[in-house]
Amino acid sequence: MRLFRLLKIATVASRFGLDQMVLEHEPSGRLMRLANALQFWRRLQAPRAERLRLALETLGPIFVKFGQVLSTRRDLMPADIADELAKLQDRVPPFDSALALAEIEKAYGRPAHEVFAEFDPQPVASASIAQVHFARLRPEDGGHEVAVKILRPNMRAVIEHDLALMDNGALLLEKLWADGKRLRPREVVAEFAKYLRDELDLMREAANASQLRRNFTDSSLLIVPEVHWDFCTSTVMVMERMHGIPISHTERLLAAEISLQKLSAAGVEIFFTQVFRDGFFHADMHPGNIFVAADGRYIALDFGIVGTLTDRDKNYLAQNFLAFFRRDYKRVAEAHIESGWAPKDTRVDEFEAAIRAVCEPIFDRPLKDISFGKVLLRLFQTSRRFNVEIQPQLVMLQKTLLNIEGLGRQLDPDLDLWQTAKPFLERWMSEQVGWRGIWRNLRHEAPNLARTLPQLPRLVHQQLSQPQAADLRPQLAALSRAQIRQNRWLALIALLLALIAGALIYPYF
Repeated sequence: MRLFRLLKIATVASRFGLDQMVLEHEPSGRLMRLANALQFWRRLQAPRAERLRLALETLGPIFVKFGQVLSTRRDLMPADIADELAKLQDRVPPFDSALALAEIEKAYGRPAHEVFAEFDPQPVASASIAQVHFARLRPEDGGHEVAVKILRPNMRAVIEHDLALMDNGALLLEKLWADGKRLRPREVVAEFAKYLRDELDLMREAANASQLRRNFTDSSLLIVPEVHWDFCTSTVMVMERMHGIPISHTERLLAAEISLQKLSAAGVEIFFTQVFRDGFFHADMHPGNIFVAADGRYIALDFGIVGTLTDRDKNYLAQNFLAFFRRDYKRVAEAHIESGWAPKDTRVDEFEAAIRAVCEPIFDRPLKDISFGKVLLRLFQTSRRFNVEIQPQLVMLQKTLLNIEGLGRQLDPDLDLWQTAKPFLERWMSEQVGWRGIWRNLRHEAPNLARTLPQLPRLVHQQLSQPQAADLRPQLAALSRAQIRQNRWLALIALLLALIAGALIYPYF
């Protein structure tokens, strides 16, 4: 079977001239001439990026999804290819309703009519990994309207088969393509494989939805459907059915008297709240996954892909955004090096000059015309010249930011993303480095302090009782009065911290 699939891939690659894309940078040009001579009948007129998109569409849904991932890797892909691959649409014909019912019976050990009071065999949405049906729970289970997401049958075997072929193809690209090593195709395939395998486990998606719902409990901006855990398995996910207007239907939104300007600003706030408050964000926020409720709140759907950020990631992003819009390019360069993304031996002045050359022209336009996503992309591209390894979570963030930004400006062409986001970023930075940040960290560490503080006198006594401690006594006796005063100040500070810690610990007793 793998041989037949490989032959089909080779046939499609030849038909759309993908070999030319690989061989066009070969120095001597001999392999290109040989390939053209062996395929003398073909006439290639469309641009290379369009031919690549058409080839991926011909090869099927897994390759389409791979193309969608490639379109987000603008730090690796040429601009023309990234732009063309962004046009890929994951429109896949639904699988047969009988198969859907069979998957439900396989998951629950009983037929759908015994699990649900009602089940619509006609799917309402279909994609490369799964499709969705509407249903209603039985009265004894609450009788709620639900959406049932069902994994496509036998997907794991199909995906592993295609991933193996992709990896082999990526290996050939690294060997034959002049840009192969720089673009790291095998690494891109491995990253794609990780996300795709995650999407094959619907329990993981259900957990993502549950976490996001908990993060936005009682939110005035975002609604996340409730997961019905008793009906979730690795192949079937059941969640609350949501009613709303697709966010791309602006005429219907206006007819419902929903302010597009408020909706646009709310989308920006939701994004930055997910990133800088929670470090956990929905990473597939295209218009098909967003509805709007009657009260104007966003409704998030499809939680197969999420991104997470560490405190270091969040600090890196916030410092870069703020420094960039203050035109403090030295601080941008220092933030890259301090965060570890750039090598420690990078010259700050050279890095600063490179960033200035790329970013300064942007400020010739009004702030509302500046693309946040493109700013981040420019920083990534410049960083690569200085051997910066861009982390996958930041690339995913940049892709999500472009989605949110495009969506926001589709709703409100005059959206000033910077003015909307700046107060949030400044407040977050204040909370990280100001007194509020210290206070929050102390509260977080209070349980550990409660265990550790009572042990300090014993630990100090044990240390001073060690034989080597006797060697320190003459040095301690020789301390100057200035040093003793300094130690007293340190003692007072330690006492103050102990009092603060005591106030924090008190509620735990």
